[in-house]
Amino acid sequence: AAMAAACDEEAFQEVDPTGRFGRYAAVLGLGSVKKVYRGFDQEEGIEVAWNRVRLRALAERDPSMVDRLHAEVRLLRSLHHDHIIGFHKVWLDRDAGVLNFITEVCNSGSLREYRDRHKHVSLKALKKWARQILEGLDHLHTHDPCIIHRDLNCSNVFINGNTGQVKIGDLGLAAIVDKDHTAHTILGTPEFMAPELYSETYTESVDIYSYGMCVLEMVTREMPYGECESVVQIYHSVTNGVPPAALRRLRDPEMRAFIQRCIGKPRNRPSAADLLRDPFFHGIDDDTTASKRAKCVKIMHGLDGIRLGQSVFLLLHSSSTVF
Repeated sequence: AAMAAACDEEAFQEVDPTGRFGRYAAVLGLGSVKKVYRGFDQEEGIEVAWNRVRLRALAERDPSMVDRLHAEVRLLRSLHHDHIIGFHKVWLDRDAGVLNFITEVCNSGSLREYRDRHKHVSLKALKKWARQILEGLDHLHTHDPCIIHRDLNCSNVFINGNTGQVKIGDLGLAAIVDKDHTAHTILGTPEFMAPELYSETYTESVDIYSYGMCVLEMVTREMPYGECESVVQIYHSVTNGVPPAALRRLRDPEMRAFIQRCIGKPRNRPSAADLLRDPFFHGIDDDTTASKRAKCVKIMHGLDGIRLGQSVFLLLHSSSTVF
């Protein structure tokens, strides 16, 4: 037993201050400012994502930003929504200049990776994914205080392939804003950044712009502005209102019009709540959560008679968790 415990100890590259979460060497993903490792929650016996954000350079430039980012991630940890990656724990390693936070992990990786693996996806499925992302955005934007993601793209949206459930992640760069809903820091991925992000004054509508580009990538499997050879060219195209070539090539008029609404002028962009009511989503339900349970009850009711159906219904509505 002692030897097994020693092997387990060696398997972790490090553990969190409480000893609950362990980090393995395997890397799940790389971002512009962070690295994500495979982790394990020893208390619950589940795999998690261990995120490490290096803050040393940021701390040298403006020490107050470290505390601000730490406070923001702690607030994000309090978010609970079916379509937002859950936060478990966050802590700051001041000696190493690293912000660590533990999140849930989706078994099929990012939506970009998933779409690359599965090239034949129906319009219905694409709309379901798009709707789920919007539901997550609406939760962020209607939160008090308002939360702006600022770096929404298909590599920051994750999917459980066995259920089709989509979740927004990479919230460590999100901005928590006051009642005027304005933020002032330039952050993001150039292909998905709204023009006003470069002016350093913007609102949550920048996420709607990024969302439109996400939908474009989901449909075409192309990065927006893939025709541009440099970040400078992307900047000039975005700030001059030149749409990506992939949008101009899109044949479906309904899809093209929907994306154009999302990436229009800031004052004309609809909110996430407005888009959820758009005719684009008529007939598209999110059956990954409650409605799926209802279907489960109906199927079991039909298979084994009214008695079994009633029993399952009662179990689902009791205080105990069945599934």
